[in-house]
Amino acid sequence: MVSEPINLIRGWPSTSLLPTQHLSRAAQAALADPTVAFPGMLYGPDEGYAPLRDTLGDWLTAFYQPEQPIVRERITITGGASQNLGCLLQVFTDPVYTKDVIFAAPAYMLAFRIFEDNAFSGKMRAVPEDDDGLDTVRLRKVLEESEKCCPRHEATTYKPSRPYAKYYRHVIYCVPTFSNPSSRTMPLHRRIELVKLAREFDALIVSDDVYDFLQWPADSSKPSSLTKALFPRLVDIDRFLDGGSDRAGADGFGNATSSGSFSKICGPGIRVGWAEGSAKFAHGVSQAGTSCSGGAPSQLTSTYMDILVKEGTLSRHIFETLQPAYAARHKTLVSAIEDYLWPLGVTLPQSNRRVMGGYFLWMTLPDTVKAVDFAKRCQEEAQVIVAPGNIFEVPGDNSVKFEHSIRLTFSWIDEDIMVEAVKRIRAVLESCLNGERPVEACKQAETVQNPY
Repeated sequence: MVSEPINLIRGWPSTSLLPTQHLSRAAQAALADPTVAFPGMLYGPDEGYAPLRDTLGDWLTAFYQPEQPIVRERITITGGASQNLGCLLQVFTDPVYTKDVIFAAPAYMLAFRIFEDNAFSGKMRAVPEDDDGLDTVRLRKVLEESEKCCPRHEATTYKPSRPYAKYYRHVIYCVPTFSNPSSRTMPLHRRIELVKLAREFDALIVSDDVYDFLQWPADSSKPSSLTKALFPRLVDIDRFLDGGSDRAGADGFGNATSSGSFSKICGPGIRVGWAEGSAKFAHGVSQAGTSCSGGAPSQLTSTYMDILVKEGTLSRHIFETLQPAYAARHKTLVSAIEDYLWPLGVTLPQSNRRVMGGYFLWMTLPDTVKAVDFAKRCQEEAQVIVAPGNIFEVPGDNSVKFEHSIRLTFSWIDEDIMVEAVKRIRAVLESCLNGERPVEACKQAETVQNPY
């Protein structure tokens, strides 16, 4: 009955929106100029391609509008947000001294393995989101309980002391703007609270800021392009609040870092991202052994991106193509859910936000329907692939569960296919609610593969 599979789990940019012509032109220009091509083809400096660091500073300053410009010393080029996370964990955490990793839950599931690879298996904790994102009241309780178990003055380190780094006591991982998977956004007051907590407990906030540029008005009657950031980033708040990393008693490293990437706004195959923080912190990220040995990651493609960003092409692509396209896709998916799934008891998070964005929708099923089994049935019976809520639960912490939630992606497929997908989901949900087949809690659905 159902022929073609529909993938609503893949958090990738639509191939129809990739700026291939712009990239082709930039690559030809870079490779035709020996002063650009030769440095691009060789080992680069640990901190990354210097012209791109300067260009990124200007570009990010124009979008986020911090109190002072962002200079190159605050930026290290990386191979993307995930590779950046791995590097900063190698440099700024210790498997003994760093007590735990705390996630805003539901959490980006593919980050879990990166933390496990850095010896944090069994030390990952979940703090639930409320309507304003990470619940800082609950976070404080988790941090206080963690310190009671092993006071900081009694802790030892496994790694040696290094002049370019420090070891943080805790790590807090979150996606503060258009979160993956929940799509929630932290308001300013919550961001300030989070930075203050991080300072109090010697925590490093790893802020995944890869969706910030993908925003549009919730009111579809208004122009869909927004050229300024919704809120200051956590790294900006940490930079300026009460004197920032240079305040009395501070060590200069700061308590927040921003992970940026061109993956969502240009193409993941570019493999260019950046870490931003204090100058001491950014330098420390660049000193991960893999970077020092292999040279700057993404050195050649950094030359392409420097051209596209500096000349304004990437900004025009974001504001004139991506934002309107994703706004339309988001509206189509929400409308289809309202038409076909809301009458069956499905809900979306309540929101009075003026600005929407990102790649995802977080949807809650009726209480009688378990998301794991529902996702399995959607794939088997309707050939629609969705992400069950359990894969966004923090491993080893059963205190925060998402048994009745699923994540849907609107970035990958076209609008007409989205409507067809929702109609197929409705048919499966109707059969579940009508009792045509028992809906039971079950173990992780093995049929759901490569959920990113």
